[in-house]
Amino acid sequence: MSSRINLKKSRIYWLPNVITTCGLFSGFYAIVQAMNLRFELAAMAIFVAMVFDILDGRVARITRTESDFGAEYDSLSDMVAFGAAPALIMYEWGLKGMNKFGWFAAFVYCGCAALRLARFNTAPPDAEKGFFRGLPSPAAAGLLAGYVWTVEVYGLTFEYFVWACWTITLFAGASMVSNIQYYSAKDMDLRKTVPFWVLVLMIFLTFVTFQITENLPEILFLFFTLYALSGYFGFAITFLTKRKNKKTVHKSP
Repeated sequence: MSSRINLKKSRIYWLPNVITTCGLFSGFYAIVQAMNLRFELAAMAIFVAMVFDILDGRVARITRTESDFGAEYDSLSDMVAFGAAPALIMYEWGLKGMNKFGWFAAFVYCGCAALRLARFNTAPPDAEKGFFRGLPSPAAAGLLAGYVWTVEVYGLTFEYFVWACWTITLFAGASMVSNIQYYSAKDMDLRKTVPFWVLVLMIFLTFVTFQITENLPEILFLFFTLYALSGYFGFAITFLTKRKNKKTVHKSP
């Protein structure tokens, strides 16, 4: 039995790996467009890579074609699309003029993405069930790409623009290697029944999304900003709750 399992894990399945390759290409395309100073296209490519990253795992599980090769290939693809590509985009777009401070921030983000992926790959299967430890690299990349895309669309400039880029880049990198917990929707049971109002809400949100597609950059940036901050809010609430409980215990007779 064990030999069969090992053999299955070592197999290479074409469908999920083709999807992973599309995600890898999107990350490479983002790098090329950043080098060509076409930052809006570069940012959009990061989100396209994110879609493929979601699809390859889902397809592998649905078709029962999961393998060790696919997991490693997906991780390498993530490093390019959500590690190297966003770091290079931010450097070429807003950090290049800061010299050492600029490439330091870009490298910190890239290095933290590598550490985040390595920690995720070596964690026990049930270690992050329901939650991610540290900001997931796709979400960190979405935060940077959403920021770049929004600023490019509106042509926003302000006095401390480069320092805002520097701060966001370091914040995203540090959040990836932190122990802050972030909600994971991987264990969501799509077959589970839901109340009728949830269905109505989903229809309404779908309609609103289609109506405001011209504001997609801001929506994506706002979404990933709130998600990146949600872990810290949750940590603060948990910390304050524990502190309050300790005080209550000490005061009780």
